[in-house]
Amino acid sequence: MITGEKKQQVDAIWQTFWNSGFTQPSAIFEQMTYLLFMKMLDYNEQRKEQIARLTGCEVDRPTFLPGNWHNPTTDQNVPYSEMRWHIFKEMQPDKMLNRVRNDAFIFLRYIGGEGSAYSRAMQDTVFQITNPRLLSRVVEGIEDLVSKDAGSDMMGDVYEYMLGKMAASGTNGQFRTPRHIIKMMVEMMQPTLDDIICDPAMGSAGFIMEAAKYISHHQAGELLNTANQKRFRSEMFHGSDSDASMMRIGCMNMMLHEVTDPQLHYRNSLSDENNDTNRFTLCLANPPFAGSLDQDDIAPSLRAAVKTKKTELLFLALMMRMLQPGGRCASVVPDTVLTGDAAAYKTIRSALVDKHCLQAVITMPSGVFQPYSGVSTAIIIFTKTGTGGTDKVWFYDMRADGYSLTTQRTPQPENNDIPDLIARFHNLGGEAHRDRKAQSFFVTADEIRQNGYNLSYKRYHEVEREAVVYDSPEVIIARMKERQAKIDAAFAEFQRLLNS
Repeated sequence: MITGEKKQQVDAIWQTFWNSGFTQPSAIFEQMTYLLFMKMLDYNEQRKEQIARLTGCEVDRPTFLPGNWHNPTTDQNVPYSEMRWHIFKEMQPDKMLNRVRNDAFIFLRYIGGEGSAYSRAMQDTVFQITNPRLLSRVVEGIEDLVSKDAGSDMMGDVYEYMLGKMAASGTNGQFRTPRHIIKMMVEMMQPTLDDIICDPAMGSAGFIMEAAKYISHHQAGELLNTANQKRFRSEMFHGSDSDASMMRIGCMNMMLHEVTDPQLHYRNSLSDENNDTNRFTLCLANPPFAGSLDQDDIAPSLRAAVKTKKTELLFLALMMRMLQPGGRCASVVPDTVLTGDAAAYKTIRSALVDKHCLQAVITMPSGVFQPYSGVSTAIIIFTKTGTGGTDKVWFYDMRADGYSLTTQRTPQPENNDIPDLIARFHNLGGEAHRDRKAQSFFVTADEIRQNGYNLSYKRYHEVEREAVVYDSPEVIIARMKERQAKIDAAFAEFQRLLNS
């Protein structure tokens, strides 16, 4: 999450576009995305080159080869080096525009390999900057924004802030899950190389990207194996989104994290375009909610599972269908899923408790998704069994996430429940004896059934009330008389001084 100076730098770049005639926020967003990707591609290549120099090895899977690249659009040979950010940023504006617009941007369409999700997402893209001075100023702004030690995570942080600007202007319904919440959920689920991971509403691919980072960090040794590398780059990570711009961003994000050929699809996951069933071992998601679909747009299997048009319920039903038996899911949901009285809400909750193994419900403070929304949300964690298995459910009330719960979301590291939440989740045996007055506790499945499958933390939390003992009326009256006597005496003394 970027704050302070970085926000001002993004605002300045945004204003530069606006002053040059880019009045559509979505157009500014896309053009900045392409340029950020060019910057981060070169950043990653320079890092690989530095490692190669230190180890005496060759550069691992270089993006920019020695010599020339043949541009199929212009039928001209172009030096690979001149399509690298640190080279073209030093060019004169006219030459820079020609190289970026006619070569480097075209090159972006081909680096994912023919037929890849990335190449499909990039094939209809357009580089709209035609003013050399505008490009020069934007490149200069991005160079200042993305410092050399920022890493590719900066790209996600900048996306998050730009999406917030678009949401504020009312031009786009997308919003990105804050990275620290994504990281928290991934750390709770602890993905491994044995998993097949999916996000059916992937947006900018934050969840599967963070899962890839987690595996790269915790299983670096296993990734030296050629078969594991191939699986990691092309088989493990799956996602879908119905927004073409988000698809492109997701593909770029995955490529920057060494997942060169993820299985990403431009589609409505809730429609019959998506027939994934019993396929994945882990779903991580923050699906869209507070919306509804036409009946004709909903896959028949989902309509049969839950009779509703509400997306928050349909996505939960979808993830139940998509997971293999034994597969796990961690999903953000609105509070209405936990407490809604309509039949569809109870159908989903009863399925979680009675047909599968509901493990945990974590409530989050309502400001977590500011500045996009102040809606109250929770995280549901369950394992697909198809035969039940819920014995008891762990509830946790996250009261702070390390940031203010206002639209500014300023860092407040002293107020952060996330480390405690993760530690307790991975030691549920130590939670068994906590009473209902605590921040976390277990509730039996039978009690949840008796309460109409209500999954609200507040329903089961016991508020500790201290008895207040008041003095008797006689004692209070005596105290009042004593105080009144003192007031009368002081007033009499004051009158005596006035008359003397």
